[in-house]
Amino acid sequence: MTNVIDTDKKLIIWNDKGRKAEVLDKYYEGIGEENCKKIESVALDGARTYISSTNRYAVNALVVYDKFHIMQKLNNAVDSVRLSELNKARREGNEELIELINCRQRFILLKKKVSLTENQSRHLEELCKINEPIYKAMLLKESFLEVYAKNTIEEAEICLNEWIKEAGGSSLDIFKDLSKSFTDKKQYILNWFKKRISSSISEGFNNKIKRLKRMAYGYKDIEYFKLKIHQHCGLLNPKLQL
Repeated sequence: MTNVIDTDKKLIIWNDKGRKAEVLDKYYEGIGEENCKKIESVALDGARTYISSTNRYAVNALVVYDKFHIMQKLNNAVDSVRLSELNKARREGNEELIELINCRQRFILLKKKVSLTENQSRHLEELCKINEPIYKAMLLKESFLEVYAKNTIEEAEICLNEWIKEAGGSSLDIFKDLSKSFTDKKQYILNWFKKRISSSISEGFNNKIKRLKRMAYGYKDIEYFKLKIHQHCGLLNPKLQL
């Protein structure tokens, strides 16, 4: 499902099935050329389909690769390294490493270091000492945060270029792939310094939508499902009626 959210109203204003460019095209074509030109900024999850559609229709909009989704991709990359090392440890019978990186411990790798408790910090330090790939993955994740700590877009670009070079030269394939992806979308990442807009609210809506599906044990009629989404997450919400 593709959901279009008004970040000012914090409501879903349009949705349709699929994630192709043609799906988002329907929204832009529906609001018309003049309204498309009035759109000032759009936060996206980095999907090429959404970027191409937005660039084609919202010609005056500043396209921002959402910071929330970038951090999500970095966390997924770290977890991918964790899973790879966990499978390797199981094959080798390395019980110490298995205990340190099993699924119950994964959240420690996904949190920022500054947010860890003292015990969690010791756990992470011990893990990094005995496993180099996870240590490298954590370093790359944490070093990317320095991009957003910069005060100007020029400083951020220098930092981002250094990170791309570092990740591209690492021995971790998943981070090499991220390096290529971030190179292609570098300007959209840096646009965050021009307009600090975020689509992170979409995750809250995604959770609501998943709950709707579970409560109904799924929906066979996609149009009815779309209406239910608008009822709970959009302008059809009865709580918004005056």
